[in-house]
Amino acid sequence: MNTELTGIVATFLLTLVIAIPLGKYLAKVFAGEKVWTDFLKPLETGIYKLSGINIKEQMNWKQQLKALLTINILWLFYGFFVLIFQDKLPFNPDGNPGMTPDLAFNTIISFVANCNLQHYSGESGVSYLTQQYVLMFLQFVSAATGIAAAVVLFKAFRDKTTTQLGNFWEFFVKAITRLLLPLSFVMALILTFNGTPASYEGKDQFISMQGDTVHVSRGPAAQMIAIKHLGTNGGGYFGVNSAHPFENPSYFTNMVELIAQVIIPIAMVIAFGYFIRRKKLAWTIFGVMTIGLFMLLIPMLSSELGGNPALAKMGISQSTGAMEGKEVRFGPAASAYWSTVTTIISTGSVNSMHDSTMPMSGTWQLLGMMINSFYGGCGVGLLNYFIYLIVAVFISGLMVGRTPEFLGHKVEAREIKIAAIITLLSPFLILAGTAIASYIFTSHGDAAWAVQPKNWLNNPGFHGFSEMLYEMTSSNANNGSGFEGLGDNNMFWNLSTGIVIFLGRFLPIIGPVAIAGLLGAKKFIPESAGTLKTDTKTFALMTFAVIIVLNALSYFPALALGPLAEYFTMLK
Repeated sequence: MNTELTGIVATFLLTLVIAIPLGKYLAKVFAGEKVWTDFLKPLETGIYKLSGINIKEQMNWKQQLKALLTINILWLFYGFFVLIFQDKLPFNPDGNPGMTPDLAFNTIISFVANCNLQHYSGESGVSYLTQQYVLMFLQFVSAATGIAAAVVLFKAFRDKTTTQLGNFWEFFVKAITRLLLPLSFVMALILTFNGTPASYEGKDQFISMQGDTVHVSRGPAAQMIAIKHLGTNGGGYFGVNSAHPFENPSYFTNMVELIAQVIIPIAMVIAFGYFIRRKKLAWTIFGVMTIGLFMLLIPMLSSELGGNPALAKMGISQSTGAMEGKEVRFGPAASAYWSTVTTIISTGSVNSMHDSTMPMSGTWQLLGMMINSFYGGCGVGLLNYFIYLIVAVFISGLMVGRTPEFLGHKVEAREIKIAAIITLLSPFLILAGTAIASYIFTSHGDAAWAVQPKNWLNNPGFHGFSEMLYEMTSSNANNGSGFEGLGDNNMFWNLSTGIVIFLGRFLPIIGPVAIAGLLGAKKFIPESAGTLKTDTKTFALMTFAVIIVLNALSYFPALALGPLAEYFTMLK
C-alpha cells in the first residue's frame, strides 16, 4: 500500500518538475521571445505561405473567434464523410465497416471538440486511415484550438489597453509545432520501446494456453496514444482505452501517460502569469486548482482502498482494496489517481472501468467534470476558471462596495451577463439532458426504436441514473469517459450527446474570449489602496468558495438521486 501511494506522490512531483519550466517556455513562445525551438521557424513560415496567412495581421476578439469557429466547422464536414465511407478507403486491413450517419455525427463532433467520447469500439470501429488522418489529426488541432483561445486571453491582459490580440493562426500553428508535435514524438518513442504497437500491419494471430485461436488487433497505436494524453483528448486506440495492455503495458507507461495528460494544463496556468507579468496571480490560481485536485483525490483514494462494504459483510478479504474493474498491474491507488486527474482535466482516458468504481468514487468523478476548472483541458481549463474568477470579482466588489475590477479593467454589466450565461450553461445541458433521457427511459421504454430505451441500461435503479448523468456530464465537460453500463451507440445518445458536446465546447470558449476582449479594450485603471487584489490568499479562498457553492447548488440534487443514493443503499 505504501508503495502504491509513493508511486502517486512521485508521479505528481515529476509532473510539476516538467510542467513548471514548460509553462515558462510557453510564455516566451507566445510572446515571440527567443527560445531554443526557433529552428522550427522555416517550417512555420512555409505553413503560413502555403495557407495564405499573414501573421502580422492583428485580430480583435471577434476576428479571433471567427477564425476559430470557421476552421472547426470545416473539420466537421471533412471528418464526417471519411467516417461514413472508411470501408471504401485504403489502410483498412481489418475490413472495419463505415459508420452510420448518427454515429459519425457523434464521433466527429466529439473529436473536433476535444471530447473524444467514443460510442464505437476503437480497434473494431475505425480503420487505420481514420485513426491517423481523421481522429489523431483532430487530437492535435482540437488541443491547439484550446491553447490558441487561451493565448488570446493572455494577450488581452498583457498590455494596459488593447484591441489587438495577436493572430489566431500564429498561436494555433505554434501550439502544434512548438509544443504538441515535439512532445508527442518523444512520448510515442517511449511507448513504442515499452511494448505499444506502432505498425500498419493487420491483426496478429496466436494460440492461447487453452488452445483457442486468438486474433489481436495492432496498428499505429503509440502515435495516437501520445497525443491523446498530451492534448487532453483521451480517445483510445483500443476499445478499453488505457486499460488495454497494448495502450498501457506497464506501471512505467502508466506514469508516463499520467504525467503527459497533466503537464500542459498546469503549464498554461504558469504561462499565463509569466506572459502578463503577474507571476503571483498564476501561482494563486495554481494553488486553488491543486487544492481542488487533492480534495477530490483523497476521498477517492479512501473509497477505492477501503474496498466494497458488501463484500466485507460476506467475509471476503480485500487487502488490496476494491479491485473490480481494475488492472492488477496498476492496482486501486494508481487507478484512483488516474480517474481523478482524467475527470478534473478533460482527458477522459481510463486505466480502469469507472462504471465499476465505488459509488462515492463516482461522485468525485462527476464533481471533477462538473467543476471542470481544476487544471482542466489544454487552454480551456484556464478559460473555465476565468469565468469563476470573474464571478468572484463581481461578488467581492459588491461585498466591499466598489466597482468590480480585474487587472485594472472595470468589470461591468455586459461582462457579468456573459459570465452568468456561461455559468448556467453547464447545469442546463447536464440536467436537462439527463432529465430527458430519464423521462424517455421510464415513460417510453417500449418505443419502437432500433434500440428500445428500456434496453439502454444494464444497471437500472440508482446506478442506472448515474450512468445517464455521467454520460451527459462527460459530454458537456468535453471529457469523453463513461459509465459503460450504458448502451450508448443508438440514435438518441448519439444525437443528444453530440449536441451537448458542441455547445459545451464552443460556448465556454466564446464567453471568456469575449469577456477578455471587452475588458482589454477598456481604459486601464492603475492600482490604488482600494483596489481589490486578485492574487491574494483571501481572494483565492473567495474564488474557491464560489466554485464550491455554485456547483453544490447546481448538482447536489442530481448526485443525491444517483451515486449518493447508491452509496447509502449499499450500507444497509
